[in-house]
Amino acid sequence: MDSLNMIKDLTLAFGVSGFEDDVLEIAKKHVPTGYSHRRDSMLNFYIEKAAPNTLSLPTIMIDAHSDEIGLMVHAIKPDGTLVFTTLGGWVPAALYAQKMIVKNLDGQLISGVVVAVMPHFGGNADTKPTIENMTLDIGASSKEEVVEKYKIAPGCPIAPASDFEQRGDIMIAKAFDCRIGCAAVLEVLNKVKDLQLGVNPVGVLTAQEEVGIRGAKVAVNHIKPQIAICFEGAPADDTLVAPHMVQTSLGKGPMLRHIDGGMITNPRFLRFALSLAQNKNIPIQESVRTKGSTNGASVSISHKGIPTIVIACPVRYAHSHNSIASISDYQNAVSLAVEIIKALNSEIIENF
Repeated sequence: MDSLNMIKDLTLAFGVSGFEDDVLEIAKKHVPTGYSHRRDSMLNFYIEKAAPNTLSLPTIMIDAHSDEIGLMVHAIKPDGTLVFTTLGGWVPAALYAQKMIVKNLDGQLISGVVVAVMPHFGGNADTKPTIENMTLDIGASSKEEVVEKYKIAPGCPIAPASDFEQRGDIMIAKAFDCRIGCAAVLEVLNKVKDLQLGVNPVGVLTAQEEVGIRGAKVAVNHIKPQIAICFEGAPADDTLVAPHMVQTSLGKGPMLRHIDGGMITNPRFLRFALSLAQNKNIPIQESVRTKGSTNGASVSISHKGIPTIVIACPVRYAHSHNSIASISDYQNAVSLAVEIIKALNSEIIENF
């Protein structure tokens, strides 16, 4: 499995919340042999053994969300610029003067630029952009041109425009949150497909995480797992906080969280994973997060309670057009998940 090209293809795919279709088309190409795949009406994408002989085994859900943050056309102004609303959490300054891509009613991708007030018209260091006063310029000069020529209407989704660059261990692109996790799900399934396991692995690429963990709430009812691993592209803080507060550094291994704004990680499952990482010499990082949440928040409180851990690849500048991730962090995240899946069985899960 060509991990780097898979990550590249997934990150470059257009897939804002609710419009993850293109991501799933890429994922289909990388589903390992021996697995079947299907999707539901929310665009959750399920990957499971084509001819399972493991129905008596506990199911482990291996999850990552396929959506990225983006925008949606809200209205069209007479001058042809597009008023938009957000899909997911944006810092306004990260949008200002940036290139975006609109998917029109015919499925075509139309580029545009977020309007910015430059120095010639009074823009200066004190200019504070807000989402409410921003518009997107696709080069049109009237509302009629937008509608008739470009086939754009309210409701059309908008994604960040970005390239993919790899240099040594470093990758730069959009949407590592959480396409790097999607790649990890596919690679983990490939690595365990021929092993004799004590669990039944089912992969799912979930929709609409960035707008309220919505896809995971549906997916967990389809799968009904007894235990879960959620992959994430977690914000790295190593260039943003004081050294003693750094908990998620680039290149130092995947991050496992004890707590965040949505869940307290099952401490028994977490200790099991941390001990396994130590025994297998897999570098990991631990964090205590006071804000934010992941699909784990929803999965962990579903049904009668599902032991869930989050294995996160550090991502610098997530929720922007250009974020930075590490290939080795990704590889170690995959390795840890594989070791956990190999080690689990019914008795161990019951003790969590």
